[in-house]
Amino acid sequence: MPKSRVRTKAVYTPPARSSKSRVSPRWLVPTMVGSLVLGLVWIALYYLTSDNGPGLPIPAFGPGNLVIGFALFITGVVLATRWY
Repeated sequence: MPKSRVRTKAVYTPPARSSKSRVSPRWLVPTMVGSLVLGLVWIALYYLTSDNGPGLPIPAFGPGNLVIGFALFITGVVLATRWY
């Protein structure tokens, strides 16, 4: 039976981490959580009050309140991807 070849390629070793690790800005987590919660509350408030009229939080916007709520929620999700 033939002998197996010996591996000639070096095994990958990841580069060493720098001594200065990246840290998230202090404002990021409170802004992220606030945006997620505010967006969720905005959408829930609109749905709970829109039965007999344009609905709160801003009655003049009508269904535009959903756009505002989802924009706040998406902003929170985007900020969550920048948290390290």
